[in-house]
Amino acid sequence: MPVLCSSCAEKRAVLKRPKTAHSLCKDCFFWAFEEEVHQTIVSAQLFKHGETVGIGASGGKDSTVLAHIMKVLNERYNYGLKLLLLSVDEGITGYRDDSLETVKRNQQQYELPLKIVSYEELYGWTMDAIVKQVGLKNNCTFCGVFRRQALDRGAMMLKVDKICTGHNADDVAETVLMNVLRGDIARLRRCTAISTASEGEGVVPRCKPLKYAYEKEIVLYAYFKKLDYFSTECIYSPNAYRGHARTFLKDLEAVRPSAIMDVIHSGENLSVREGVKMPVQGTCGRCGYISSQTLCKSCVLLEGLNRGLPRLGIGKHHRLHGKILSQQPLTQAEERKLKTLEL
Repeated sequence: MPVLCSSCAEKRAVLKRPKTAHSLCKDCFFWAFEEEVHQTIVSAQLFKHGETVGIGASGGKDSTVLAHIMKVLNERYNYGLKLLLLSVDEGITGYRDDSLETVKRNQQQYELPLKIVSYEELYGWTMDAIVKQVGLKNNCTFCGVFRRQALDRGAMMLKVDKICTGHNADDVAETVLMNVLRGDIARLRRCTAISTASEGEGVVPRCKPLKYAYEKEIVLYAYFKKLDYFSTECIYSPNAYRGHARTFLKDLEAVRPSAIMDVIHSGENLSVREGVKMPVQGTCGRCGYISSQTLCKSCVLLEGLNRGLPRLGIGKHHRLHGKILSQQPLTQAEERKLKTLEL
């Protein structure tokens, strides 16, 4: 006997929500999912009427669902937002070039302006070239740091008021676990924030409308809505540290479906003991981007690549920042140490 939708009790249920275990028909699932995102936006006051908002678009399921829902809710509830798509081309042949074709189709489907910024034009390097130099062990460090700054630079070009990204509940929970495992108290304090205020010149506030949306439900929404998205994983990410946190979280979720939200709520309610020294945010002495050191991570990584010393940006080499800033050459001992450290 077919199971009826637990919401409308009229149509046949086509799915069981991973988040609530409710059996729903397609229409009721769409409405419930969209309304939850709307409530997240309203309760956190993520946007103000009249703002220009850049949607981080990679062509993947999360950003495609985000773009679709932002357009739907903006029209349904008259948010009064001007929406734009913002993409970053990291220069990964066979991956990003294909996913950007999906983004270009999304631009036509959602009738939203699109801006693409590339690592090559911003930094003079592509990820393909970076991987040739650094290998597959620490390449995600370079990509993550460069992408964050590239998004900000693209947002400034578009003169947007905010950037919204497709980070979902699984992403946030994974980040909490990663920061716990690394003992990174500073990032642990802020990683669960649904929005970030402007942290300085050249930094555009960001928000996560899908913060409480399960990844499985995003996939179901994209599938039943027949959205056009790119589903291939990055060819350079098999060894990423996040992958281990993701596997651990999936194992927890299999035993306890609420584990994802439990981890997020734990992260939101953590407090740091008084007297614990925290890094002070300043600005990079070279590019002016936010940094707790003399030079921001992006400038240090870029300097290492340009000097043929990629290890310079991996690990703690803060004492060398002054030399880099003043364009002083490294000593033979310093260069030898960096070259002999295994990447």
